[in-house]
Amino acid sequence: MTYSQAEEYLLNIPKFTAKNEPEKTRAFLHELGDFSDTIPTVHVAGTNGKGSVCAYLRAGLEANGLKVGMFTSPHLVSMRERFMINEEMITEREFVNTFNYVQTMVEEMRKKEGFCAYHPTFFEFLFFMAVVWFKNKRPDVIILETGLGGRLDATNSISSPKVCVITEIGLDHCEYLGNTKEDIAYEKAGIIKPGVPVVHFSKNASFDDVIMRRAQEMGSKAFFISRENIKNLVTSDAGIDFSMQSLYDGFVEICLHTQALYQAENASVSYETLRVLSEALPGGLDRHKCLEGFRSMIWPGRMEKISECFVIDGGHNEDGINAFLESVSVDKAIKRNLLYSAVSDKNVEAVAGLIKDSGLFSKIVLCTLDSYRAADIERLKASFAGACEVITAGGTAEGLKLLLSDKDCDMHYAVGSLYLVGEIKALYQEGT
Repeated sequence: MTYSQAEEYLLNIPKFTAKNEPEKTRAFLHELGDFSDTIPTVHVAGTNGKGSVCAYLRAGLEANGLKVGMFTSPHLVSMRERFMINEEMITEREFVNTFNYVQTMVEEMRKKEGFCAYHPTFFEFLFFMAVVWFKNKRPDVIILETGLGGRLDATNSISSPKVCVITEIGLDHCEYLGNTKEDIAYEKAGIIKPGVPVVHFSKNASFDDVIMRRAQEMGSKAFFISRENIKNLVTSDAGIDFSMQSLYDGFVEICLHTQALYQAENASVSYETLRVLSEALPGGLDRHKCLEGFRSMIWPGRMEKISECFVIDGGHNEDGINAFLESVSVDKAIKRNLLYSAVSDKNVEAVAGLIKDSGLFSKIVLCTLDSYRAADIERLKASFAGACEVITAGGTAEGLKLLLSDKDCDMHYAVGSLYLVGEIKALYQEGT
């Protein structure tokens, strides 16, 4: 089997299987072997900022000389991006070998009573591939990001993380997680294990109460970081600098190589997580080296500068768009244009309202994504009715061309979906 064939098989899984009961997921993980029993693991859930927190954690650990495994989602261009050891993706050969092993184990599992029709979902299969790959590569620490929610997520089948992290929570994926803040917080808090400390970015009392209650039920220490812990934030062409008031280390000076103001929150959560994790690692962690790692970290698709005057961001829900707009508002540009697209299950109307009300953009280009989940162009047009100049394009390539053709514009931006970010990055890689 080739890499392309394995990738095609995985992409077609949603056509013939559905999400499995947690008991079956745990049973199959038991067959493969739970790495969290032997390798220190950090489990990360949340609505916004999960990927960035994972990346800052990895950077801080790497700067301490550790070999770090990381499993995240979604990918932007290649499925291999989801599997990392330090800054290296899984190779195509390793991907195929790991895929074949998991496929063989699935066939064996089907011979057991009650599992005759068993097959992992797309995300479950990738998670199990990560389990096998990490067990073979033997990293010093593993960082594991949930796919959706937490309580019922495949990654929550692990038994013994050293630290749980819950980043900012917002109203997203309501059709799966519930329609109230409390419902969604309950699903995210489901990753908290007995006696395992949890670090959370606090932004809403309703969310905080649910998480604190779950932590108390589990006998787990809870550490909450909020914007109150972030002081004296300064932006420059080089990035952002600020003081973070750690719960134990006092004020810490943090420098980040990014224009994304929201990364101050994610880096602060990451610092506090590494402080907690340090107690569980032999020899602990040098916090100054962690900060050096933070300074060098660049996470693709998060206020990522593609060129001197073009920035792309994966913000896709209301909180993410508000964070994006806050960063755009301090860029010193006079004229800005925006490329926007989204998937159909997002609240496009609410997001469009935030973008229109910001008054930050002179022109908005709308395009459709190359995905069965893409929002219809007519819906996008209706959502942005009454905005400044609005132009529609067929697909991302055409939209990108229209966006960048305006030479009088100081800054170009693209936002709305990580699918859009991925398509733009693929076009740049192809030289289109």
